[in-house]
Amino acid sequence: MVYRNRKKDDGCCSLTFLRYVLFVFNIMFWITGVAFLSVGVWTMMVKHKYVSLLGNSTYPATTILFIVTGVFIILVGALGCLGALRNIRCCLVMYAFLLLMIFLLEAIAGVLAYMYEGSIKEELTRNLNKTIIENYNFDSTISDAVDNLQKQFHCCGAESYRDWRWSRWLKLDQITKNKAPDSCCISPAEKCAVSISASNIYHTGCSPQLERFIKRHLIVIGGIGLGLCCIQVFGIIFACCLARKIKEITESY
Repeated sequence: MVYRNRKKDDGCCSLTFLRYVLFVFNIMFWITGVAFLSVGVWTMMVKHKYVSLLGNSTYPATTILFIVTGVFIILVGALGCLGALRNIRCCLVMYAFLLLMIFLLEAIAGVLAYMYEGSIKEELTRNLNKTIIENYNFDSTISDAVDNLQKQFHCCGAESYRDWRWSRWLKLDQITKNKAPDSCCISPAEKCAVSISASNIYHTGCSPQLERFIKRHLIVIGGIGLGLCCIQVFGIIFACCLARKIKEITESY
């Protein structure tokens, strides 16, 4: 729709100005969408190898929420551009409503990350040792996660290498006579954990290491979620102003 009379369409609240502002906002909006999608995919691909060692699904749920929000942002941004380009008021109203939904999704993701960051120590203390003792060598996913954890962070057991003496795997292992998994060894090799001397295996536990690892990432997720959700407030304001301006101009003809 083209409006020929420009006498009442000047200044900082003009139709043209608001359209340009909304286009600029959409560029920033798409960038935040890419950021959310990238962080979510990166977390899913790189950081999720220890999810099986955690006691609940908050961490993976936050990651999935980031990916969904990123895709949603990219699609909603296209709706905003269409509404601004064609002066379609209903598109702009829907765009503002969807921005509000995105604001809530981002805020929820950020709050979940910070809440979980505060409880991760208690959860690891309660669940990591139990998971290792009961499931190592009986659940391939958990076994791989434990081995990777001990190799990456140069640690052994949950609190210390002594945790392994209570494991179901060790009680049933009558062949290797290991005192801990081979992944506990400073130089991993088959049956290298028959001896548990300080020069042979890592004596420090993995729980503090995994706690710091997850906390650092949750702080990043929480900061991005709560920080970028504020941008949506400006988009809601711009979209509502433009929709109102289109309505005013339409009614004046």
